[in-house]
Parts: sequence; structure tokens; C-alpha cells
Amino acid sequence: MPDKPSVETKEEAGAAENGAEEDLGGLTPEELRQGQEAALALEGMMALSTQSLVQAEVEDLYQLERPLGQGRYGRVLLVTHRQKGTFLALKQLPKASTSLRSFLQEFCVGLWLGSHPGIVAAYGIGLESADSYSFLTEPVLHGDLISFIKPKVGLPPGAAPRVAAQLAGALEHLHGLGLVYRDLKPENVLVCDAACRRVKLADFGHTRPRGTLLRLAGPPLPYTAPELCAPPPLPAGLPIRPGLDAWALGVLLFCGLTGCFPWDRPLPDDPFYGDFLAWRAEPRAPLRPRPWLGLAPAADALLGGLLDPRPGDRRPVGSVTEYLGRPWRLREGGEEGEEGEEGEEGGGERGVEEGE
Repeated sequence: MPDKPSVETKEEAGAAENGAEEDLGGLTPEELRQGQEAALALEGMMALSTQSLVQAEVEDLYQLERPLGQGRYGRVLLVTHRQKGTFLALKQLPKASTSLRSFLQEFCVGLWLGSHPGIVAAYGIGLESADSYSFLTEPVLHGDLISFIKPKVGLPPGAAPRVAAQLAGALEHLHGLGLVYRDLKPENVLVCDAACRRVKLADFGHTRPRGTLLRLAGPPLPYTAPELCAPPPLPAGLPIRPGLDAWALGVLLFCGLTGCFPWDRPLPDDPFYGDFLAWRAEPRAPLRPRPWLGLAPAADALLGGLLDPRPGDRRPVGSVTEYLGRPWRLREGGEEGEEGEEGEEGGGERGVEEGE
């Protein structure tokens, strides 16, 4: 799957004008207040963490075992504490491409989220070496979700509802603290067991307080909400809201159910997105887009709510729970329940593949 497009942000929480239209992502006074409080709390944690960074080389304190993951901005290693012998995951960010502020934001967000079953647990140890910044988390050893999504098939039978419920719970926890995750994709969902029964959200480098002003700098991708593709309602950008995460969750679940992206980018000139908009306007069977073949009515309703192009009408991530226990995929001659057979292949021309 492709990486998230680069964005430029104004790091202070931004306010939407009182007359901002809901469809352009305007904030209510309560949403603005919560985002401002989150921004102040995060700044306070960052100031304290700056003073408590351990000055040491990673190899002096930890034995490097093996890589767990590699991204554009850093890498995650499985390490062993040299004195205690305990296994830990260490995320290492090179100073050449990471500012101290960016490191502290990700480190402190992880600490602030605390203990949640759907979020990778962060430990309060930050390191600064000559060439990098690092912090420690619990090790999750079964890779990320992308390795469990078979192109043009999707996740194993029964996995999609479980994954959806756990991610929705993690995102609700994050939203309740006034934060927006902003980087939901299978590569950032870690899998705790070989059967893909437990997953955890990781990588909070793009997480920001609600209301932070955001402007899209790179080309839009399937996970990019359509309101980010339009001219921003404020000169400095769009005040971000949890609806961005709801959209990305809908795209991720579609990939998990079909093994395909629903579209390349959420713009009318994209043929698959154009077909989706036409189908929403008049949901008759002959107009059903090809990538959506094989999905059951419950999945149609769930994804239709998460993928509403109008941010003010988009359903929250917690709406996932309304559709649990119902079939999400069809199979020939009937419907697939949570433990049923594989559904039909997704109809998109572009399957989900690792490293796209």
C-alpha cells in the first residue's frame, strides 16, 4: 500500500470561524475547546520529556535482536535489555530526517494514550544518541495487518469484524482525548497473534490535537478524505476532525473485505470514485460499482456511513459496533458470517499489495 501523502501542518490548534460551513469541516465551540486543551497538555508533556531524555547510544543499553519494521521516517527493532534480559520494541528515528519536536510529539502522544488494549503500550523511556532519537514500546511480533490481506480476497474469514471493532475502540479512545490519528492504514496496525485475532494501533507520528490546521501538500490517496482535496475553508488549512479517521477506517475495512482499494483517489475524475458517488445518489443494483460486488448489506451500510463524502454527515468510528454479528461478505449461494467461507474477490483492478 502507498505511504500517506506528505502534509504541511500549523502545529498550534487552529480555530474555525463561527460561520464555517459544516461540510467544510467547521468546528463547534466544544470541539475547539477540547482540541485546545489537548494541544496545551501535549505541549506540557513535551517540555518535561525534553529534560528527561537519556543520553546514551542504543547499543550500550540494549542488545539488537532483529528488525520488526521499516518506514520512511525510521525503523522498529526488537531489542533485549542488557541487564534485565527483557524483550522490548525500540523505535529509532534518525536525526538527519527528524526534528526533536517531531520526536517528542510522537513519544508523548504514545505516553498520553496510556493503557488501552487496542493501542501499542509505550514506555516512558526516551533516548538521544549522537545520530538518532529512540523510544521503547511493548513488542508486537506478528507483523502488520498488510501481510494478512490477500490481494483481491482480503482478510481471512471472520477477521474483518474483529479488526474493525478493535480499531474503532482504539480510535474512540484517542478521539476522546481530543486527538486525531490521521495515519490509519494496515501498515500501522500491528497483529498480536498468527490467527489475526488481536490487533493494536501503532505509530503516532501524524497524530495531532483536534482543530490543528492541515493543508494537503502531496497528491491524494484512497485514505485521504475528500474534504482535504478541496480548497481549505481557512487560508492556513482545514481544522482537522475525527471524521478524517472515520474515512480512513472505511477504506481500510473495504481493503480488508475485498483485497482492493475502493478507488485510487476520492475525486470525481477517478472512475471508481465517480461510480461510487453515482451509486450513492441512486443505489440500484445495476449501478453497483464492480469493487463492491461481494459485500453484504451490513457492509454496504457500515461503509456508506464511514465513507460519506460530506464530513458533517459522516458516521463516527464507533458506528462499527452497530454491525457486528451480521454478515459483511457474500458468497455464492448465501452470505458469509463471521466464521464463514471466503467471499468473492473484490472487483477493483488494483489489489492491495505490501509496499505499494
